[in-house]
Amino acid sequence: MPAQPVLILGGFLITEEAYQPMCSWLQQHTHQPVELVPANRFDWLLTSWAFGWRRLLDRVAAQAEVLAARSATGKVTLIGHSSGGVMLRLFLADTPFAGRRYDGKRRADRLYTLGSPHTALRATPLRQMVDRLYPGACFADQVHYLSVAGALSAGDGSALSQRMAPGSYQAIAGCRDLKGDGLVPVQSALLDGSEQITLSGVAHGGAFGAHWYGTPAVVQQWWRG
Repeated sequence: MPAQPVLILGGFLITEEAYQPMCSWLQQHTHQPVELVPANRFDWLLTSWAFGWRRLLDRVAAQAEVLAARSATGKVTLIGHSSGGVMLRLFLADTPFAGRRYDGKRRADRLYTLGSPHTALRATPLRQMVDRLYPGACFADQVHYLSVAGALSAGDGSALSQRMAPGSYQAIAGCRDLKGDGLVPVQSALLDGSEQITLSGVAHGGAFGAHWYGTPAVVQQWWRG
C-alpha cells in the first residue's frame, strides 16, 4: 500500500507518552508524518457523554484534514487503540452526530483498531450506537479495516491483567474463560468484515503486560503499511 500520514487516537485514560514508542517506530518505517490526537484523562472522562466524544472527534477531524493535505495519496491512515478504535468507526460515518457531520472516509482510507471492544454485552450507550448504526466494517468499499486482538495465555500478563481479565471478559462477552488481552476478549476485538489479526502474548496496555499493541516489536507484527 502507498505510504501516507498516520493519525492515532489512543484509549481510555491512557496517557500520550505511552504511545511515543509506537509513533517513533511508525515514523522510522514509513518516513511519513505520524501524529497522536491529544487527549488527557479529563478528556477521556468526558467521553461518558456525546459531547465528550465530539471534543475528541473534532480534534481527529482537524488533524486528518491537515495531514491529508500533505499526503501523496490525499488520504491518511487511522489507528485507534481500545475505545479509540470504536470512536474512529463513528468518525468515518457521514451521518450527523452531536451536531457534527465528520464523514472521515473522505480523508481516511485505512483504519487499524487495536484491542477495541467492538461488541459487548454491557457496552455503553454510545458504543452500542456505533455498532447498531455502523456494524462491522461498514464502509469496507471505501476503507480498509484491520482489527488486532491480543491473546494472553494462562500466567501471561501482569498481576493486574490476571486479576481483571475474568470479570472484564464476563461483562463484555458473557464468559470468564476466554482468550484476550487482559481486558478485551479476542472475539470482541476482531471486527466483522475486517482483516483480522490475533497476536499471542500481547496485552491490552503496558499495565497489562510487558508486550502490548504499542510495543515496537508488536507494532511490526500488525503494521501493513
